[in-house]
Amino acid sequence: MQYYFCWLSLFIMPFFTQAQAFETPFERNNNYSAAHHEAIAHYQKLQEAYPEQVQVRAQGLTDAGVPLHTIVLDKDGDFTPEQIKANNKVVIFVNNGIHPGEPCGVDASMMLIRDYLDGRLDREFLEHVSLVVIPLYNIGGSLNRGSYSRANQQGPEYYGFRGNAKNLDLNRDFIKADSRNARSMNRLFNYWKPHIFIDNHTSNGADYQYSITLIPTQHNKLQPILAKFMNQEMLPYLFDAMEERDWEMTPYVYARTTPDEGIAGFLDLPRYSSGYAALHNAISFMPETHMLKPFRNRVWSVYHFMDAMVQFAAANHQTIIDNKVKANQAVREQESFDLNWTLDQSQADTILFKGYEAKYKPSQISGQDRLYYDHAAPFEKRIPHFNYYQSSLSAKKPAAYVIPQAYREVIERLQWNNVEVKRLQKDTTIEVEYYYIENYETRRSPYEGHYLHYNVQVRRDTLRQTFRAGDALVRTNQVSNLYIMSVLEPQAADSYFAWNFFDGVLMQKEYFSGYVFEDTAYDYLQDHPELAQELERAKATDPELAKSARAQLNFIYERSPYYEPTYQRYPVGRILKE
Repeated sequence: MQYYFCWLSLFIMPFFTQAQAFETPFERNNNYSAAHHEAIAHYQKLQEAYPEQVQVRAQGLTDAGVPLHTIVLDKDGDFTPEQIKANNKVVIFVNNGIHPGEPCGVDASMMLIRDYLDGRLDREFLEHVSLVVIPLYNIGGSLNRGSYSRANQQGPEYYGFRGNAKNLDLNRDFIKADSRNARSMNRLFNYWKPHIFIDNHTSNGADYQYSITLIPTQHNKLQPILAKFMNQEMLPYLFDAMEERDWEMTPYVYARTTPDEGIAGFLDLPRYSSGYAALHNAISFMPETHMLKPFRNRVWSVYHFMDAMVQFAAANHQTIIDNKVKANQAVREQESFDLNWTLDQSQADTILFKGYEAKYKPSQISGQDRLYYDHAAPFEKRIPHFNYYQSSLSAKKPAAYVIPQAYREVIERLQWNNVEVKRLQKDTTIEVEYYYIENYETRRSPYEGHYLHYNVQVRRDTLRQTFRAGDALVRTNQVSNLYIMSVLEPQAADSYFAWNFFDGVLMQKEYFSGYVFEDTAYDYLQDHPELAQELERAKATDPELAKSARAQLNFIYERSPYYEPTYQRYPVGRILKE
């Protein structure tokens, strides 16, 4: 009997040794999430064991001074975008730990990649799918580990902080790219050109029965070819697959009051990861696990969501690849682009929702009524889902934009996003259309390091302008047109104007001394009687102007050649015709 056991152990022990070697910290303690160094060490061990199928790369800098890593899983060892494209595979790009206090994707990805490598999951699904995973994006925030920053969340024991090393929320930084993390991500995303993007999160907000909810990119702002496929094929499959796996899922619970009164689709502007991905025709998803569910449940629900996505992509790989090609071509040829949206509250679908009754009771602190969700009163009923947005602003594309080379930060960001930028080889006079900023509002307090502009009003004027050798020419015959329009049209919600890249033009640089300009203004009125008449009409209708000598001088100054032509002129010229 002892002899039999010894021989049997020769076969069993290697399996257990290997399995134990690749066990994750989460599997040893279901309320523990891997630290950054533990995650990287795990993937490096997998690379040593499976060098022909997984590759660990340090790609790009972060504000923490620690490199950003990507993990590439491909069963055939296709570790470059060119190889993957040549072999007709779908690229699924997964981002984890953008908010390190929401780390369920970190641990789920560690197990998922291992399980594909060692055969616990069917590797045949990787025949037509390549996975690119960022183990932990916000490294600075993840190094700031503690147990208290997520006051409403149940576990894990330790987790990172939402702000990165510069105290920026990286899920507001994709367009402005103030962080090194985002600058690296811009380059990485456009290097891999994924078909599908997943950014794993944990929610705050209402209480309900689900462990996981889902934000797909807002379909009304996604390229229509992709939106139709996402709504009609992907989402039904994903919701059904998760229910079959006993991880039933609901749309993200974005509630105006409590969920039983209805939830709304989230407008993922380009500052957010999924909105940014949509600018590049990637179908994007933000799983949001529920903060009040055990960490174990949150991790496993994300694990199954990602596996379901891989299986869907494998079964539909050719359609997904073809749709991206079609969408890219459609964007290249598109003439008008939506820039802002508002929620259409006149339209709603109904969904079956499993929640808890929202009730009120006296607060033990204030004595006033406080909200609570009664777990003794679960409900299952149909609620409205407001998931339709209407375009509130659109713009026709010009033939090209011209950007003065002084705006280096803008030109760099375009280049990071695969926008083809040409440089003028000599000084060139071009007829361009300019926007003049007539009015705008600005946040009264800083938002992610900026005082964001909104409700921008413009007027247009056409001028012949001399641009200098080295200024940037951006044509709008590109796959990147949606990105180009979204950042260069100043009225767009996340334009570079909105994010303060052009604030220099909003301040007047030259003025006049009244006692000197009096004589000049008088002579100018004598030579331009039509302006004198305009001034008299203005005085007749504006009492404040009529009684202010300075205001009347300024009225003349602003309509004279002495007034600076660049004040409030958005400096990016629009070439309307080739």
